[in-house]
Amino acid sequence: MSKSIPNVDWVNQLESAIRQFVKEKLELIMKEEIQSFLEIEQMGTSNRRNGYYHRNLDTQYGRIEGLSVPRDRNGEFQTQLFTPYQRHTGWLEEAIIKMYQSGMSTREIGKFIERILGNAYSPTTISHITDVVKEDIAKWHTRPLQKRYSVLYLDGLYVKLRRDTVEKEVIYVVLGVNEEGYREILDFFVGGQESAYVWQEILQNLYKRGVKEVLLGVFDELPGLEKAFKTVYPKADVQRCVVHKVRNTLNRVRKKDQFEVAEDLKLIYRAPNKEMALQMFQQFESKWSSKYPREVQSWANELDVLLTFMDYPSSIRSLIYTTNAIERTIKEIRKRLKPMNSLSSLEAAEKVVYLTIQDFNEKWAGRKLRGFAEAHEALERMFEERYN
Repeated sequence: MSKSIPNVDWVNQLESAIRQFVKEKLELIMKEEIQSFLEIEQMGTSNRRNGYYHRNLDTQYGRIEGLSVPRDRNGEFQTQLFTPYQRHTGWLEEAIIKMYQSGMSTREIGKFIERILGNAYSPTTISHITDVVKEDIAKWHTRPLQKRYSVLYLDGLYVKLRRDTVEKEVIYVVLGVNEEGYREILDFFVGGQESAYVWQEILQNLYKRGVKEVLLGVFDELPGLEKAFKTVYPKADVQRCVVHKVRNTLNRVRKKDQFEVAEDLKLIYRAPNKEMALQMFQQFESKWSSKYPREVQSWANELDVLLTFMDYPSSIRSLIYTTNAIERTIKEIRKRLKPMNSLSSLEAAEKVVYLTIQDFNEKWAGRKLRGFAEAHEALERMFEERYN
């Protein structure tokens, strides 16, 4: 007859064993600390050990209860493991910031911590812990930037933000690619409705912080944005996002024509050079102008800024004819913000966006965009011709 296996909570037993092991090691370290303190720092004095006091400490392994902390008669000994009033190790702050960054609300984080440690953390407490990044944000917004950027991508996203009432406001984001091909989010700004005036202020701030030379700005069609960009960077080119232009055009033609129009437009922006692209546009114009005169005329009016990318090395054209490079970043920021439904304050928005951006910048730091190595010499010549 087989024996039944006792119903034992192995997970709890293992966690308990780990906590006991950590407790023993911490107490051993503190015993060695006070011995060294008395033998070296207190040598020649009458100071000596004076028993222990007991306290709890929250760690990544759970709560360690009844931790024996040695003390001396003069009350001068302080362990290096934690401060006198510290009730948890640094892991908790890091964990809270990571959870906040992932899109969890302060209330959700508080409930999660309570389930793990058994004691409550209010949304206000969680918010105070995440406030440690506020100083980092202020420094990041004013950090010096490189002189040269081959490309600046400008884009934004709308989020629900509470200021007495909840309304949608824009988060402006600037992504730069330097002449070596490394990308970095240079700055962001939260608030209001998207406007060319605010974009100009953001660009002027970048200029003051060191971004003096730019070859190309890539962005969507926003009234006044091209003028604002050229005000700050008059020697830079402008590339209107082709993908958005195609999408907008297809939305204005009949469904039965959409595929054919899309294929004809591809012949324009996928042409091997600008001369061929212009020829393809002439064919497009002849074919569709009678049926869709406004749409064709719109392309004719904007053709120069839609085909700017053709003036750049072929190895990077696929990266600069659209805002896709920054849109993927925008998509991730939106994903992080979505669980929050609406942001409780401007500071809350800045903290989440900043933490998300840091993830991207760290990930991109060692990754050069494809095509820029081949284009480096040509881009360098373009910088020299325009700015020297």
